[in-house]
Amino acid sequence: MEIIISLISGALGGNVAGKLLSKYSMGTLGNSIVGILGGGLGSYLLGMLGMDLGGAEMNVTNILGNIAEGGVGGGALMAIIGVIKGMMNK
Repeated sequence: MEIIISLISGALGGNVAGKLLSKYSMGTLGNSIVGILGGGLGSYLLGMLGMDLGGAEMNVTNILGNIAEGGVGGGALMAIIGVIKGMMNK
């Protein structure tokens, strides 16, 4: 269940980042796809580093932690890929 929450919040984070950084936006579908990848990757990497904000139990704190991990991961990856895409177009 944690990964599903991270993927959904990653998609949302990617789209929020796309709206805030409209210069680097890849459209709703592109932002969602990159956000989903970033949400999953961010959650996985933080878990490997021992900084997992979520947990195995399904309580409000762990759910909010998974949302934060996914949203930040999705937004960050969307911004990184958007900047790289913008540099390649020049």
